[in-house]
Amino acid sequence: MDMHGTVAEGFEPVGEAFAANFALRGERGAAVAVYRDGHRVVDLWAGTRDVDGTADSAPWERGTAQIVRSATKGVAAAVLLLLHQRGELDLDAPVGTYWPEFKAAGKERALVRDLLAHRAGVPVLDRPLTPEQAADPVLGADAVAAQAPVWEPGTDHGYHAQTYSWLTGELVRRVTGRTIGEWIAREVAGPVRADLWVGLPAGESGRVGRAGQVEPPRTATGLRTRPKRSVAEAYADPESLTRRAFAAITPLPDENDPAYRAAVLPASNGIATADGLARFYAALIGEVDGGTRLFTPRTMELARTEHSAGPDRVLVAPTRFGLGPMLHSPASPLLGPGSFGHPGRGGALAFADPDSAVAFAYVTNGFQPNVTADPRAQALVHAVRASLA
Repeated sequence: MDMHGTVAEGFEPVGEAFAANFALRGERGAAVAVYRDGHRVVDLWAGTRDVDGTADSAPWERGTAQIVRSATKGVAAAVLLLLHQRGELDLDAPVGTYWPEFKAAGKERALVRDLLAHRAGVPVLDRPLTPEQAADPVLGADAVAAQAPVWEPGTDHGYHAQTYSWLTGELVRRVTGRTIGEWIAREVAGPVRADLWVGLPAGESGRVGRAGQVEPPRTATGLRTRPKRSVAEAYADPESLTRRAFAAITPLPDENDPAYRAAVLPASNGIATADGLARFYAALIGEVDGGTRLFTPRTMELARTEHSAGPDRVLVAPTRFGLGPMLHSPASPLLGPGSFGHPGRGGALAFADPDSAVAFAYVTNGFQPNVTADPRAQALVHAVRASLA
């Protein structure tokens, strides 16, 4: 395994952990980027571009991008917070103020802040959508608007694994007249100069590696890293909220399908380089390379102030959410108590930590059987923490 890139003095533990992921934790192809005070201090990549690659396969390069699954949610939430920052969206207004059809079936009291913090009560669809239907933003929005809530909106929280796509996407379309993918391209990725897309342009498809599920290697104790038993049992039960939430799109889409990558599904199909995601988070907490900043300090505090906490009705474990981002918790460890960001199931992780002025992103083409705390990502986070110490 040849590792490429740069590591600033003091951050050598991150390079060591990244190499160990390939040697010990079953990594196939991946990249990690870290910014501090708006400047890049780690930029590493290694392995093959495709998860099923052999020694003769194309190598992962600096510009290689990958699907990041639910790490996209952190970007989607930032769009709504930026619209609020600009005075275009009231977080305390009912969702129905902007999207009248959403008031159906007992959701008239659901607030915009409930939607952001996974408190809207609609993590499932009684009639799941096919991948082709899910790619149609009108069909997806109509399905969520017609859905009766599982709990009274605003009274509890549960991870909106798939429906977050249409909740955030339709609200952005109603407020701005643009898709959330277009808004991200023009107002976020463009100004920050981040390789980040929700709705991959055809011209960028050659940069994206093939992703797939991989089994982690056996640990020193002979065991494999898997979800906790209660979570695994919930996934196995077809009637559970866990299974139904992730099955809102059935069957699960082929993540290597160009049609899926081109769709605008901000809960699950963002594509990014590690550097692109890290630059995005760096711009939420400060200026990147002495230039662009996205969040004001007040908006940053909204993002990382706890709005949901405790047992998650979908993920089974206790979770914490700000207005959109996941917050540091035992279920989703980040860098410190003030960190905010989002993992992608089975691998990717991206976050900002305002207290240390650090932004972090890790992307991989090999998805392992975990939900919010991938051992490869966590090894890199531990290494960043050690570097700061």
